[in-house]
Amino acid sequence: MMDNPIVLFVDDEVEYLEVMIKRMDKRGLTVSGAVGGKEALDWLRQHSVDVVVLDVKMPGLDGIQTLREIKKIKPRVEVIMLTGHASLDAANEGMVLGAFDYIMKPVNIDDLLHKIQDACIMKRINGDKIRAEMDVIDENH
Repeated sequence: MMDNPIVLFVDDEVEYLEVMIKRMDKRGLTVSGAVGGKEALDWLRQHSVDVVVLDVKMPGLDGIQTLREIKKIKPRVEVIMLTGHASLDAANEGMVLGAFDYIMKPVNIDDLLHKIQDACIMKRINGDKIRAEMDVIDENH
């Protein structure tokens, strides 16, 4: 696992956010929470993050709209969509839009932790690829 991944949880349910932050903090992650899509986007514009865990169903900016905006402002951030059974189609749409994966609610903490670890590995691999491509470009100029 990456050393102390930075994770942002986005959900419109404050109590759920608080529980998830406590559980992930106990497991050694640096965790923040945002209530809803707009707050998440404001937070992302000011902070670095490895992974966003994003609820699909939220009032205002829903998870899909928020995912679109995240990918515009932080294209390398990996996003894991949280979905209930009713919004499985939205989770699939999220995958098309660049989400790393999705996980069903209620969340099994260990499953979510593994997905966060996998997302961090993917972010690192993609970053290494980009750096390698930039090195090739530099060598050719």
